[in-house]
Amino acid sequence: MARTETNNLETSPVQGITFSLKPTPHFEIDGRQVAVIVTKSARAKKMKLKIRSNGSVELVLPKRASLKRGYEFVVSEKVWVARMVQNVEPSVAFAPGISLPILGIPHTLSHAPEMRRGVWQEDGNIFVSGEIAHFPRRLRDWIKREAKQILIRKVDYYAEKIDKPVRRITIRDQKSRWGSCSSAGNLNFSWRLLLMPEKVMSYIVAHEVAHLEHMNHSQEFWELVESLCPDMEESKHWLKMNGTSLHKYDTTI
Repeated sequence: MARTETNNLETSPVQGITFSLKPTPHFEIDGRQVAVIVTKSARAKKMKLKIRSNGSVELVLPKRASLKRGYEFVVSEKVWVARMVQNVEPSVAFAPGISLPILGIPHTLSHAPEMRRGVWQEDGNIFVSGEIAHFPRRLRDWIKREAKQILIRKVDYYAEKIDKPVRRITIRDQKSRWGSCSSAGNLNFSWRLLLMPEKVMSYIVAHEVAHLEHMNHSQEFWELVESLCPDMEESKHWLKMNGTSLHKYDTTI
C-alpha cells in the first residue's frame, strides 16, 4: 500500500483526523494514534507514503526534499491514510493478558515474577518469569528458540526426501516474506511461523526446501512442493486470508 506525491494538495480539515508533530509525528484517526516515520531515499524521485504492516505510516523523502514539504504531503493525504489504516489491525505488544497463537492455538501470556523457570507453556498459558521489564525480550527469545527447533526438524525431514544438503538455518523477523533460500543452501525463516497452524508452517518449509532443487517458481518447482506437501493449496489459502494478521504481534523487533 503506497501513495506517491501529486500536485493536488488538499489541506482542508477533516472530521476525526488530525496530524501533530508532538511528541513525535503522528495522526489521530478516530481516537487511534498512527505513527509517521520519515526515511530518506537517494533513489526516490517523488515523495511517497507507505502503510507498514503494523499500521504506522512511512514517509519516503527524496534526498533533497525538505521535511516541511514532506509533512505538508502527509497532511494532504490524510483521508487516504485513514482509509488504508482501517484495513490494518492495531499492533499487539508482548504483555501479560495478551492472547498469542502458538502453532495456531491461542495461548494467554502470563507473568510469573516469583518463578525462576524462564519461559514455559502450561495449560493454554505461556508463563514468563523475572522482572516485567524483561517480559517482551524473554518471550521473544523463547519464541525464536522454539521456532528454530521445530523448523530444523521440518527442514531435515523435507531435505532428506529430496536428498539435498542444507548449510544454515536462520530465524529472522522478515517483513516481506515468510522464508527464503539462497543459492548457497542457506534457509531463512520468520519467527512468526511459530504463530501459524503447523501444517501451514510445514508448507512454507517445504516451499523453501524445494528451492534447493529449483531456484525458481517453475511448474517443476510447484510439482515438487505439492509432492512434499499435498495440502499446499489449503495452506496457501490460509496464508492469503490470515497471514497479514500475524504481523501485528510485537512489531518493535
